[in-house]
Amino acid sequence: MRAFDPLRNLSRWPVLRQVARRDVDGFRETSYSKRTLELTPRTRTADAVVKSVCPYCAVGCGQNVYVKDGEITDIEGDPDSPISEGCLCPKGAATFQLVTGSHRVSRVLYRRPHGTEWESIPLERAMEMVAERVRRTREETWEEKNDQGQQVRRTLGIAHLGGATLDNEENYLIKKLFTALGIVQIENQARI
Repeated sequence: MRAFDPLRNLSRWPVLRQVARRDVDGFRETSYSKRTLELTPRTRTADAVVKSVCPYCAVGCGQNVYVKDGEITDIEGDPDSPISEGCLCPKGAATFQLVTGSHRVSRVLYRRPHGTEWESIPLERAMEMVAERVRRTREETWEEKNDQGQQVRRTLGIAHLGGATLDNEENYLIKKLFTALGIVQIENQARI
């Protein structure tokens, strides 16, 4: 068994290495470990970089989406964006977890009236259920004229509150569709 050598152990302390190499801030090689020398950014091995826009608010910060073998490997701020110049807020910086997180529900869940459990149903069935409910509610609550006899052609039985992840084009199309259906209570949920 080797004897304890305090000077040998002291020489491995990062602070002493910093002083000996005049690396006072510890930003150069004195702060490196074997692992940090082997690390490479996930962006370096990407097959493609796709330009995108952050889905969280109405600011529209630019994002670079890094893709390898058809899978998203990283999402970072786009330095070419005139809006955000590569910066992202904490929500925008977490977009990678939003799109790749294992916690994300990727199927339609439905709970029957008075039910206590969620069940998985096909997307097509869910879309048909929504369309049928919109049609039925519109028919049941349609107003051709108001109490003063003025022509209004509307329904007050349906309203829309858009999510903050919708972009301007989606909000425009939703407004057009719902106005054509006679819905007058239409709002978005921009977080700015």
